[in-house]
Amino acid sequence: MQIIYQAQKEYPEKLEKIYAPPAKLYLLGDASILNKPSVAIIGCRDASEYGKKVAYNFAYELAKKGIVIVSGLARGIDICSHLGAVKAGGKTIAVLGSGFGHIYPSEHKKFCKEILQTGGAIISEYEYNKRPEKMNFPARNRIISGLSEGVLVVEAKKKSGTLITVDYALEQGREVFAVPGEIEKENSYGTNELIKQGAKLVTTIDDILEELTI
Repeated sequence: MQIIYQAQKEYPEKLEKIYAPPAKLYLLGDASILNKPSVAIIGCRDASEYGKKVAYNFAYELAKKGIVIVSGLARGIDICSHLGAVKAGGKTIAVLGSGFGHIYPSEHKKFCKEILQTGGAIISEYEYNKRPEKMNFPARNRIISGLSEGVLVVEAKKKSGTLITVDYALEQGREVFAVPGEIEKENSYGTNELIKQGAKLVTTIDDILEELTI
């Protein structure tokens, strides 16, 4: 485990420029990818099978292009995004809302090894023994968006932690993308609303790449 302090050259340049950047980061894996072009993929924990498939496929295709995938290791959209990048042989960054001593959810510990084996990284601003308390996760979300050039929302409910990440992304000047969903589905409310508010509707990775020029 490494500890990267804000004053060090290894500290991510993108995080330096956000409001309230973490004073230090605990890291497992390759620190150099923190400064590479990246896209965050986020969404519901209780994602639909459609949402999981879309997240996995977008992550796979973006990772094939050399884009680092950033997400939060949570159930649903997050873990499918990480695994899509891993399957592509690409790199992904998992941002924790706890210390390394309390990987959350615990069943995702096994995926951490896969992330590291493909040259990815796991990071946290929290001390090793910090438990995954509810208040940690909104703060964690500013790092997910802060490390990324753009944020792709796959599924989001009307009241969702995903939308907190979107708010951070907008404050940080990041591009926001959304995958449209069926209007009758609860998990589509947030994404469809974001599109109405100006988020870019995406159906392929080209919609993202042409906007970010990375």
